[in-house]
Amino acid sequence: MEKSLVLLLLLTPFVGFLFNVFFGKKAGKNISGILGTISVIVSFAISIYFFMQINQTGKPIQIKLFDWISVSNLKIDFGILLDQLSLLWLLFVTGIGSLIHLYSISYMHDDENMHKFFAYLNLFIFFMITLVVGSNLLVMFIGWEGVGLCSYLLIGFWYKNQDYNDAAKKAFIMNRIGDLGFLIGIFIIGSLFTTIDFVDLKETVLGGTNNGKTLLLSIATLCLFIGATGKSAQLPLYTWLPDAMAGPTPVSALIHAATMVTAGIFMITRMNFLFDLTPYIQEIIAVVGATTAIVAASIGLLQNDIKKVLAYSTVSQLGLMFLALGLGAYNVAVFHVITHAFFKACLFLGSGSVIHALHGEQDMRKMGGLRKIMPITFATMLISTLAISGVFPFAGFWSKDEILMVAFQNHHVVYAKVLWIVASIASIMTAFYMFRLMYLTFFRDFRGTEEQKNHLHESPSLITVPLIILAVLATIGGIINLPGSNWLNHFLEPILVKKHEHHALGSQEYMLMAIALFGAVIGIVWAYFKYIKQTFVPKQDSEINGFYKTIYNKYYVDEFYTFLIVKPLNSISNFFRTTLEPALGNVVYGLGVITNEIGNKGKKLQSGSIGFYLFAFVLGVCAIIIYLFLAKNII
Repeated sequence: MEKSLVLLLLLTPFVGFLFNVFFGKKAGKNISGILGTISVIVSFAISIYFFMQINQTGKPIQIKLFDWISVSNLKIDFGILLDQLSLLWLLFVTGIGSLIHLYSISYMHDDENMHKFFAYLNLFIFFMITLVVGSNLLVMFIGWEGVGLCSYLLIGFWYKNQDYNDAAKKAFIMNRIGDLGFLIGIFIIGSLFTTIDFVDLKETVLGGTNNGKTLLLSIATLCLFIGATGKSAQLPLYTWLPDAMAGPTPVSALIHAATMVTAGIFMITRMNFLFDLTPYIQEIIAVVGATTAIVAASIGLLQNDIKKVLAYSTVSQLGLMFLALGLGAYNVAVFHVITHAFFKACLFLGSGSVIHALHGEQDMRKMGGLRKIMPITFATMLISTLAISGVFPFAGFWSKDEILMVAFQNHHVVYAKVLWIVASIASIMTAFYMFRLMYLTFFRDFRGTEEQKNHLHESPSLITVPLIILAVLATIGGIINLPGSNWLNHFLEPILVKKHEHHALGSQEYMLMAIALFGAVIGIVWAYFKYIKQTFVPKQDSEINGFYKTIYNKYYVDEFYTFLIVKPLNSISNFFRTTLEPALGNVVYGLGVITNEIGNKGKKLQSGSIGFYLFAFVLGVCAIIIYLFLAKNII
């Protein structure tokens, strides 16, 4: 029964993918969209069933599907592991995935390749489920690579635009860099412990058989972290994510906000028992996370593309999650992953609703005044903006505040207070640029064209219903880990080696909550005075100068990578193509010419003269005799 349900959970989205590939175009847009959505809803329903079962029993479900690889004493099964961590991810991957599929039926209805779009979405859900439920690192790696492939396909979905193709290739290549690190980490772990199964690894590590392996363990966990930086867009492999906004908006909501980009957090949390043994690597993770959070937040301050603002906010929020991971607060990172999935999916889908109403316009300088025309979109995005800004009592307040609290109260990392300051500044910036987005998009007068103004309208119910559901979750989502109840912390206890200490709220905790809330208010008021009171509208690109231009151009990181990596590689490639390859070709061609000439000369010896052949025979026999009796004695 359990095995059948697990297979149904895993394969139903794959069946939806196959249907849309082979029959979607003939079936029509509505059928392909509906069946694609139902396939994910089925997986969501099964996830709920298993969640309720494990929440009640506390026992994980392990299923071995078949023997896979056996090399010497390393044996790898293709197996499934359903435990507390995998089920949390399954719930929001399939739950939010169902809402986004439903949203896409309306959003993508006018696209001629809608069946292909749903095929890719279903394939992504299949690979994301594989990543989450795999019982070992290699099965996880299959899902890991699969979601990367789907990301590439969906970013470049509108392939007739070359810029979108370039963005897809950039995402694919930068993720391959991280994936190489992940793969090396898997090899090292396999060689150290002769297993890569999660349960066996945990038992082996806790059994104390890692003595003398600290250096290799540090290298392995560093490689795993490099894999996470690629998939979860952390410094220095973060620049692909903002460009990934080239894909349709539902893709941004599902893959590049709520699910795939959290795979790095999932993997590190899954391997928490290894990372706990390498505190120096944990410190690197914390520093990289905090740095990413503030760098991405500062870039978001001046972006004018509504999706780019949300993209940089995603990178920044992921940075806060990695800060929590680096400080050993895995449960806090997971908490923020869940609440972030609620409000960020809502924000992306809300931006899609705005873009849909403006017929593709994404520049906030050409928006404004949409509050009364699109009341549902406005209300849901406002709720999610309050949540991401950390305003009480919305979901983001509880999860982000806990990350800041962990940073402030950490006594193991000497510069933890510095990390707290950096994260607090990033949070203030978040409140500013998110309300900047709201004020420029929904308040004051409309700044677009008359044609756009005449066609403004609220989006249909297939778009607004998912927005409403996500807004509700962004409001109440914090209840899963409220101080005092800490349900999520207790639920994750079997997964985490180091138990989370439950502190009663004292004066210091209330002070930190007040500081965090005050910081959010500062960001909101700052944006209000600049964009409402002073009626400021961002300048055109050509008018931006000074340090503002540096921030607007994302600190020229892409240009630096182009100078440091892309141009040298192109130069080397051109050298091989224009110089070395023709030279080698001439060498090979010359050898062919010489061979032909030797052949042409040699064939003249085949004259048909028996006397000449006998003469050659005698010479050969003489040469053999000389070698055998004379040359051999001399040697």
